[in-house]
Amino acid sequence: MASDVAVPGTRRGRRNDPERRDRIIDACLDVIAEAGVAGTSHRKVAEAAGVPLGSMTYYFAGMDDLLHEAFTRFAVTGSEQFVRRMSDAADHDSARAAVVAIITEDVFGSARDLVLTHELYTLAARRAEYRTITSAWMARSRAALELHFDPETARQLDALIEGLTIHRALDAETRDAAEVVRAVERIAVPVRTAALIAPTPLPEG
Repeated sequence: MASDVAVPGTRRGRRNDPERRDRIIDACLDVIAEAGVAGTSHRKVAEAAGVPLGSMTYYFAGMDDLLHEAFTRFAVTGSEQFVRRMSDAADHDSARAAVVAIITEDVFGSARDLVLTHELYTLAARRAEYRTITSAWMARSRAALELHFDPETARQLDALIEGLTIHRALDAETRDAAEVVRAVERIAVPVRTAALIAPTPLPEG
């Protein structure tokens, strides 16, 4: 006679859908993109994922647990193309071109990404526990940039990427991609060029 005792990965001795947890996380991001964090509930996510409402608490301790998992997945996925771009760059010029492509093609590649990013930022601004996600995201970005640029330049480029993508996404007018190229060139100056244009120290006295 079969035992009624559940084993890990099962409920009441029946194996759960192995993809259900992933579907719930993805559905949570869809609901946030549509209704915002404030409008996201277990019921809405369960409906979007096509799972019983009762299964939500089986996979996640609560809404905060689900939100943390969902935003972590979004941040990691969003940084993967960033890392690939910088890893594929072979020299300084191609690295600068990669930064331009990140701004003009990758970050906020869709309205969904734009909304999710700002929902995460708002949540992290209000609640410190979500800043671990944004801090890790920024650390991955800077580490990728430091494959080609010194740490200070990497921080400046990271801030430029953040600022320009937000401006381009929210501006009512279409922005010229050439301004992105110029901005990146001004910050990511080749080392030899930077030494040549560095200001001459004033004589003492």
